[in-house]
Amino acid sequence: MNVKIFKRRAMRPLRVVQITDCHLGSQPGELMLGLDTDQSLFDVLELIQNTEPTPDLILATGDISNDGGAASYQRFIDIVNHYFPGVALAWLPGNHDDPLNMDQVDILPIEAHYRAQGWNLILLDSRIPMEEGGELHPNELMRLDAELKANSEPTMVFLHHQPVPVGSEWIDQYVVKNAEAFFDVLDKYDHVKAVSWGHVHQEFQDSRNNVTLLATPSTCVQFAPKSKPFKLDTIMPGYRSYSLNADGSFTSEVKRIQTKAYAIDFASTGY
Repeated sequence: MNVKIFKRRAMRPLRVVQITDCHLGSQPGELMLGLDTDQSLFDVLELIQNTEPTPDLILATGDISNDGGAASYQRFIDIVNHYFPGVALAWLPGNHDDPLNMDQVDILPIEAHYRAQGWNLILLDSRIPMEEGGELHPNELMRLDAELKANSEPTMVFLHHQPVPVGSEWIDQYVVKNAEAFFDVLDKYDHVKAVSWGHVHQEFQDSRNNVTLLATPSTCVQFAPKSKPFKLDTIMPGYRSYSLNADGSFTSEVKRIQTKAYAIDFASTGY
């Protein structure tokens, strides 16, 4: 008797692209430290188009706007949809953002999570109104704990502010104030694979209790790593990509614009 053996087709990786700290203005062509943040976002999105398979999700981890204006959020959605029509888009707020104005446009709620292809992505709000620094409200920690308890898929957690110091003294004063409570929740669950954030405008990678810790560069100006005072870096804008495998493993890579030159005010002492 002939027996036909069917091999189960492996589930392809979930492809996620993280962009962060776009600092768009409410009007086209507005500048941040001399840089046209529209143009730098265009260039990063074009780089993603040219170098990545079509992503399943584009995730923006805060400071989408520079002024918190409702128009800046609609502009952001229109720009991303121009480059990636039909691709899922999610976001969370940073210290420059206004969640009330974010809610006026049609996108996933800030407190949403994204589940697909065996992975759970949890988006947290670390914003403190009218402050630069970050903190996770007790309700956010309770939501995180409940989500991790209810779903045992491999999980990534995203927020805006860094939960650990990245080595730049001036920006590490804004680390998540109750990071210890945040990690107390994560430590209870071994299916948490990574935590990623924006805010620091630079690449960073470390690990803690088998959880990978990642920071993603801005789509606009970059902050110099390991700097005690505020200092801009000459390195180009970029993004981070993820390939999330069904077995819980993943790869991540930062890619940057290579040849573009921008007008940036490197003499600035703050942003």
